[in-house]
This record gives sequence, structure tokens and C-alpha cells, in this order.
Amino acid sequence: MRKFSLNTEAERIIDTYGHMLFRICLVILCNEKDAEDAVQDTFIAYLTKSPVFNDPEHEKAWFITTATNRCKNMRRYHFIRRHADIHDLQIYAKDDSYHDLLEQLMRLPVKHKTAMLLHYVEGYKVDEIADILVITSSAVKKRLQRGRELLREKYRKENPYGI
Repeated sequence: MRKFSLNTEAERIIDTYGHMLFRICLVILCNEKDAEDAVQDTFIAYLTKSPVFNDPEHEKAWFITTATNRCKNMRRYHFIRRHADIHDLQIYAKDDSYHDLLEQLMRLPVKHKTAMLLHYVEGYKVDEIADILVITSSAVKKRLQRGRELLREKYRKENPYGI
């Protein structure tokens, strides 16, 4: 087990990954309080397990994988109480251009929105997403394709005349 200063290490991981993990969890869970819980559980898992990483990308992938798995478990066991008001998402967006995308992503099925969030919002490449989600690259491409199709269908229904 490695030794580290708890305050320094905890501050570093929260500063480095906190906002990103919260956005991911919020999109998956559609609930602010549950997203906060999932992020907190992720940080607790890190501090209690003290994993050793090969490089910063491995560390980042571990946090994303752990957070998304926690979110899946929370959904599976019906711990979701109420949904976040999707109009409040602007508060959590990295910048204003992400607000509409986050709003639309929240409406997609979990497997599609996770892949799309990692690709379009967090900037991961298909192969990196495949490693994080432990699926094939072709499965990631298919999820991205289907997610785009679902967004397109929703947009057409909401704006039938292209207005």
C-alpha cells in the first residue's frame, strides 16, 4: 500500500476529476444528489483501495470507470429519487455550448449517453472509450451512431418544420 498525504492527495483528485465525474454522473443519473453521491463514492473507493496507476490516463480511466459503474449500480437498485431539472444543467456545463448537448444526452438510454458524453463532451477517442467501458471499439461506434440517430429523431419530433 502506498503512502500519501491524505489532504494533498484528496485535494488533487477532487480538483482534477471532480467536475468531470459530476457531469458524467449527472447525465447518467439525471439527479443532482445521486450524482454527488456517486462521485463521493468514487473518491472514497480511491482513498480506501489506493490503486496504483501506470500514467495519468490510466488514473483518469479508472475514475471514469468507477464512477460509471457506481451510477449503473444506483440505477439498477432504484436509488433514484427525483430527476434534476434539465434547465438547470447550464450550471454544470463546462461552457454554455455544452448545455443543450447535456440536456439532450440526459434523455438517451444509459449505454448511448455514456459513450456520447465521453466522446463529444469529454473528448475521448473511440478506442479510449472502449477501454474505459470494457467493450469493443465497434460497440462504441455503434453506440455513438445509435445515440446520434436517437438525438436526430428527437430533434425532428420537437421541430417538425426545422424551426
